Amino acid sequence: MIDLTVAQIADIVGGTLADITPQQAAATRVTGSVEFDSRAIGPGGLFLALPGARVDGHDHAVSAVAAGAVAVLAARPVGVPAIVVKPQAAQDDRASVLEHDADGSGAAVLAALAKLAKAVAAELAAGGLTIIGITGSSGKTSTKDLVAAVLRPLGEVIAPPGSFNNELGHPWTVLRATRDTDFLILEMSARHPGNIAALADIATPSIGVVLNVGTAHLGEFGSREIIAQAKSELPQSVPPSGVVILNADDPMVAAMADVTAARVVRVSRNERSENSGGDVWAGPVSLDEVARPQFTLHAGPAEADVHLAVYGDHQVSNALCAAAVGLECGASVEQVAAALAAAGPVSRHRMHVSTRADGVTVIDDAYNANPDSMRAGLQALAWIAHGDEHPRRSWAVLGEMAELGEDAITEHDRIGRLAVRLDVSRLVVVGTGRSMSAMHQGAVMEGSWGEEVVNVVDATAALSLLRDELRPGDVVLVKASNSAGLGALADALIADDAGRKGAARP
Repeated sequence: MIDLTVAQIADIVGGTLADITPQQAAATRVTGSVEFDSRAIGPGGLFLALPGARVDGHDHAVSAVAAGAVAVLAARPVGVPAIVVKPQAAQDDRASVLEHDADGSGAAVLAALAKLAKAVAAELAAGGLTIIGITGSSGKTSTKDLVAAVLRPLGEVIAPPGSFNNELGHPWTVLRATRDTDFLILEMSARHPGNIAALADIATPSIGVVLNVGTAHLGEFGSREIIAQAKSELPQSVPPSGVVILNADDPMVAAMADVTAARVVRVSRNERSENSGGDVWAGPVSLDEVARPQFTLHAGPAEADVHLAVYGDHQVSNALCAAAVGLECGASVEQVAAALAAAGPVSRHRMHVSTRADGVTVIDDAYNANPDSMRAGLQALAWIAHGDEHPRRSWAVLGEMAELGEDAITEHDRIGRLAVRLDVSRLVVVGTGRSMSAMHQGAVMEGSWGEEVVNVVDATAALSLLRDELRPGDVVLVKASNSAGLGALADALIADDAGRKGAARP
């Protein structure tokens, strides 16, 4: 964060001082990071006292100061230097971000954090910081990682780790930026209309990227049309001096050109024509033996061959959006192509492909899932297993897709049927409940029976089955929403070697 005194921060957030005099607050500077985990605090930091499922951050204020924090942002005095803000009712989506906030203390601290981040972002933007906002129903984190890779040769980049894209992670990421930061990349997620507009108000992007409008969070929004309206809050927030990058292959995204005052750059898998295609586009796309895309990147008269280091045909649109951001920030087409070629998977449990000593290939995409990304994962599995002259056995280990509302049964049924249509050798449906029963039944009704599809109660049972029955050369996709907890299963599979039970089974 930029260097500010405790007094300046108190003035920005509208808080009062506790256990520190005005004179001391004016002389004490926050020179370290802002943290909500007391274990991450270092010298000169500011600690956020937030309520959690098992502990209240207020109870860790003393230890945070002992670890080096110069002050605490809190909703009540905590016995050490603090900026105290009044508890308030949760606003926007803060009730879902902080599930344990009965007295409104967490909402007050989050609101203060947003004010602080907004003030810092405005000051840094005035000094030349480029803020890039990314939204979409799927692919935000993968695209964020690609954008960061493309921009790093051009200057210092701050990007969120993982999926820090809500009312806590977003301002926390903003406050990682300093006066030396050239590019700030922000993911923008939404559970309700107005969420993205609120995040954009904290740090207004000069470049906005919209990837797609899918069915993630369909249970929260009710329809794709309402999801599209929510995603359009990003292009509406970009000022006329900025640029909006739209995936023109998604009609709902392409239509957002009509709601922004900013200049529009379209990306597409097709050349720009009068009614379709992109200003930045990909030539014919092919996949290598492990589903890494290759294509020619075109931008005006310039072109360069791109060999992506990430997996899946769906990454082409993500890479095109990253390329467009890089070109807008001053990179050449050749620089963009080189950066994309070197940009392998970064964030955990997102299309990591690894091959064990026994030849078993594990596709770890266990962090998140919705119908669109689930289809993409299954297609990548099918390509890797059947894409050469020596077909391999394929396993789809699938957990629940969360937040689909009334469409959950139908969508899980469709995924079960798709696994059969893609000739997946074994489908392991993980979990109980109506959605997972629907996925299992969908596969059975599509023509899979016997041992081809099995429904197990949890990840432990799935791992036991895999360790017993995997053969050298098999390909395994592990995918579900994060709440299903399949990340640990994927980690265990990757850690298994030829000496483990079943790993070298003939």
